[in-house]
Amino acid sequence: MGNYYQPEIETASYDEIRKIQNEKIVKQIRHVYDNVAYYRKLMDEKNVKPEDIRSVDDIQKLPFLSKADLREAYPYGLLGTDLKNCVRIQSTSGTTGKRVVAFYTQGDVDIWEECCARAIVAAGGSEEDVCQVSYGYGLFTGGPGLNGGSHKVGCLTLPMSSGNTDRQIQFLMDLGATILCCTPSYAAFIGESLAEKGYKPEDNKLKAGIFGAEPWTEEMRRSIEKSLGIKAYDIYGLTEISGPGVSFECEAQTGMHINEDHFYAEIINPETGEVLPEGEEGELVFTSLDKEAFPLMRYRTRDLCVLKREKCACGRTHVKMCKPKGRSDDMLIIRGVNVFPSQIETVLLNEGYTPNYQIVVDRENNTDTLDIYVEMQPDQFSDVISELQERERALAAAMRTMLGIGPKMHLVAPKSVTRSEGKAVRVIDNRKLHD
Repeated sequence: MGNYYQPEIETASYDEIRKIQNEKIVKQIRHVYDNVAYYRKLMDEKNVKPEDIRSVDDIQKLPFLSKADLREAYPYGLLGTDLKNCVRIQSTSGTTGKRVVAFYTQGDVDIWEECCARAIVAAGGSEEDVCQVSYGYGLFTGGPGLNGGSHKVGCLTLPMSSGNTDRQIQFLMDLGATILCCTPSYAAFIGESLAEKGYKPEDNKLKAGIFGAEPWTEEMRRSIEKSLGIKAYDIYGLTEISGPGVSFECEAQTGMHINEDHFYAEIINPETGEVLPEGEEGELVFTSLDKEAFPLMRYRTRDLCVLKREKCACGRTHVKMCKPKGRSDDMLIIRGVNVFPSQIETVLLNEGYTPNYQIVVDRENNTDTLDIYVEMQPDQFSDVISELQERERALAAAMRTMLGIGPKMHLVAPKSVTRSEGKAVRVIDNRKLHD
């Protein structure tokens, strides 16, 4: 094994990685304290000064940042440089429709794209490859990140975006795509669509897929690999930290290597905030070591996982994270989109419905489904089917505006959503997402 985009750093010794991290964190904390008033206030409240941070061992002295902080500081409160130095924003939806907006300087974009290039090369990519990027483009980080990474590697890049599966298949077959980048559920759908058109796995030229943005099982990996005739690789990222490429799988597929020269990872007890030893499961926390425009310190991802620093067959030395095993909050990831029950509740109340509802998430043919059952008020109830269908359509449209995906709405009779003695069971997730 030994496919590296930046071999010196990807195979650096632990001491070399730590030296880079220590130098960067000292510089970064000074940058953040001087330029981000919101975080300076949090540090002052904890009585922490930049000179208290001499190495990454001192990171534990710093305050955490959470999604709530990002909402409170929206849009410019966590900006770490003059707006004139920023060349891009990316965005993801927030819990109440207020979006997370992340800013990038050209330097930030270059580093992000290098991280994605490492992931592509780890999956066997080179300038000889044709890389089909079928993640969404625009505010979503998936498309732009892998597009830039593909350019850095020197692949012929097909910037397909998501959807229009007939065109996806036409380009995939006619241009001989060798690497496919998209959500795992969309990869599964492309595999099924190819089979429906009479293609066998050996008819395409694909060799690898880089799939992320939503949870997926080992069973799903094997199913995609079989239907497309490829090796499927996992990639992890989040808009707040940069996007895909924070970590990625290598050929060994025993976890995702974190790009430790750019992101410092911790695992904490989600209840107490205490840092846990290596190998223990807890909440993943990231610090951006060299982000200029949107430098988040100790950002709580809410993803639950394990970090392990062990010798890897691929030769990479960076710490590995397992697939996230769940979340320490109530966020759902549906077809790559972050969905919070609180968003759904906001829409229902705005549209004049009761907060008695139930969300049912399932997976059919490897694609996530979202059904929302909502109780009507007695005066809203009607047994005229066309009237109900019209109300459901209007509510689905309002939900799509808030969530970014369209659920199937079911308006039901008063008192028909099951009540529980304790906390209401708002979400039923029937997907088999982890072993």
